[in-house]
Amino acid sequence: MLARPNRLTSGADYRQVVRRGTRCGGPRLITSVLRGADRRAPRFGFIISKQVGTAVVRNTVRRRLKAVCAEFVGMVPEGTDVVIRALPASATADFADLRADVSRCLQRLLPGVEQRA
Repeated sequence: MLARPNRLTSGADYRQVVRRGTRCGGPRLITSVLRGADRRAPRFGFIISKQVGTAVVRNTVRRRLKAVCAEFVGMVPEGTDVVIRALPASATADFADLRADVSRCLQRLLPGVEQRA
């Protein structure tokens, strides 16, 4: 689970990351990253629309993504904001697929992050 300091909560912060950040896409996820100069913990946010599925499916995808991101908190540089948008294909993906997608995108957008299988 992500601690409170590691979560994006403001709509303005989400918009800023999605509009100004760099993107990495795949069949299941689109990851946006915005690096800042602030000395604070990295923050993660999730966008899961109704196109992904019912409320049960969306919450399952959200919980899986939160667990994946909790693994990467220590490797993401300070002041970095990450927003992950789940695409409809994420509804049928298992935990390992989502972890691989997040890992690939974070490594591409933040070169210091090590690859995880």
